[in-house]
Amino acid sequence: MTDEMLLDLLNTTPVRDGVPEDDLAGARAGREWLAAHELPATADEHRALLEARSVLQRIVRGEEAPAAAARFVEGVRYRASFGDGVEWTLDVPPGRSAAARAVLAWDALAKSSPGRLRPCANPECRLFLIDRSKPNSALWCSMATCGNRMKARRHYQRSRTAD
Repeated sequence: MTDEMLLDLLNTTPVRDGVPEDDLAGARAGREWLAAHELPATADEHRALLEARSVLQRIVRGEEAPAAAARFVEGVRYRASFGDGVEWTLDVPPGRSAAARAVLAWDALAKSSPGRLRPCANPECRLFLIDRSKPNSALWCSMATCGNRMKARRHYQRSRTAD
């Protein structure tokens, strides 16, 4: 799973028109998401992915320790094979392939780019972002939506207190 797939997974619980939603809540939606990301689209995979997503969201928000994700990578191993060089194959227990890959993607991102995966700074938003800016200063999932709203809100509050 890539960084972008991980972000896509974390962002499947948006707030739309003030109402929290879950884009993977239904079995069909879950199977379609898994298939679209070339992951096994079974009921067990869907169930484990939903659990892993929830745990990873809490970890990224700082509400839970990283060890909470351990159950999703139990029994996972890399197997080496040789051709022109060493090729590594990820072996995962059936029914947890997507969940294990999500946890491994989160771990790789946390190690390669510490602190760059974070929740949006808008308290009314439930989305996440990967800050790719050089100064690591991005705050919002989208400047066009959350960033604009938060800046407009601050401007309004400043103008009210100036009166």
